[in-house]
Amino acid sequence: MAKPKSIYSCTECGGQVLKWQGQCPHCQAWNTLLETVAEAAPTANRFGLIAETGKLQRLSEVEAREEAHVPSGIPEFDRVLGGGLIAGAVVLIGGDPGIGKSTLLLQSLAEIGATRKVLYVSGEESPQQIALRAKRLGLGARQVQVLAEINLEKIQSVLAAEKPEGAAIDSIQTLYSGALQSAPGSVAQVRECAAQLTRVAKASGTTIVFVGHVTKEGALAGPRVLEHMVDTVLYFEGDTHSSFRLIRAFKNRYGAVNELGVFAMTDRGLKGVSNPSALFLSQHGAEVAGSCVMVTQEGTRPMLVEIQALVDEAHAPNPRRLTVGLEQNRLALLLAVLHRHAGIACFDQDVFVNAVGGVRITEPAADLAVLMAVVSSLKNKPLPAKLVVFGEVGLAGEVRPVQRGQERLREAAKLGFTRALIPAANRAKQKIAGLDVLPVERVHEAVAYLR
Repeated sequence: MAKPKSIYSCTECGGQVLKWQGQCPHCQAWNTLLETVAEAAPTANRFGLIAETGKLQRLSEVEAREEAHVPSGIPEFDRVLGGGLIAGAVVLIGGDPGIGKSTLLLQSLAEIGATRKVLYVSGEESPQQIALRAKRLGLGARQVQVLAEINLEKIQSVLAAEKPEGAAIDSIQTLYSGALQSAPGSVAQVRECAAQLTRVAKASGTTIVFVGHVTKEGALAGPRVLEHMVDTVLYFEGDTHSSFRLIRAFKNRYGAVNELGVFAMTDRGLKGVSNPSALFLSQHGAEVAGSCVMVTQEGTRPMLVEIQALVDEAHAPNPRRLTVGLEQNRLALLLAVLHRHAGIACFDQDVFVNAVGGVRITEPAADLAVLMAVVSSLKNKPLPAKLVVFGEVGLAGEVRPVQRGQERLREAAKLGFTRALIPAANRAKQKIAGLDVLPVERVHEAVAYLR
């Protein structure tokens, strides 16, 4: 029997080469080529799915209509999705093992299944295990149909026969097509199975949710093209040892990107947290040096987060710079700006910065809050109580405005904060009741507030 030929497929772009190389010649990514079995060229309409013939038309003639959202029954999940599930949409949700992906989907299907036909396809658990989880969570999931299957063709036949309005595939890496020789989870199998199920969703109007495994680096397993195929990409964040979970939207064709949903894991499953700002603020009995509260914007939601800094004398030739929840390179940049434009040096100090609650902040609006927390810890002088800070810091020492400044100020005032240190360009045209705004244009003006 002839030995099957092998090729090397890139997990980033899906490109193929005959020999292993350190760098993919198609997308120039390093160490992304994996050996797979060479597949025969696919025949047209292998699964009996005849694509609708394209028709040339002017854009002005196309009817632009808003798609109706179907509530999932979990408000925080709907927020991340952009209002709910869309008919024919394909959603990909990834996260670490045991973080709550299957639990969230089962809860959502149980809510939707009360009025609509839904299907749960499991390639990792038996129907008995799913029933035990539903019983443990106290879900009324009697109307949820369950299919334990990993063969793509059988799943397609069930979808065509039952025509559910919503379906969950747990998980996409366990499926395989009989037309391909490679093992489940390979680049070719994941790409082909996702492409065929996406075609089914678009043709039938069934909303399909994929559960995706993640690698040890935290990225979704399989080819990167998987994220391009789907309409929405969601990631679970947070520590599995904590009771809180965060779901962030990284791609959404039907809603805002970078939207954040906050959940608490309980014995009855995931419960939405209506006031997430309370999770990310520490309850100090007195004013503490090195603590600063900022307002971050997560999608359409302003949220208060506490930034903590610890500055201590370095006992090694190379002082340490460590961040949790913030970008480490950004901290080095801010310390250089602080030295150059405010005259405060930290080159002989260890600097540690942490965003409380496990939240990850990527926007530059945290710059001013990080600097104020560092200076507060270095001088061992607490910031005033009920003070909120936000603003972007430039390399020239200027404090730049951030987007949606008025929404951030209103959120801070609603939660009882009385003072706000903000960029001068974000100053409110109309005074916000109960909030004293302190506008600054330069870094040294903000630092002077602690002197």
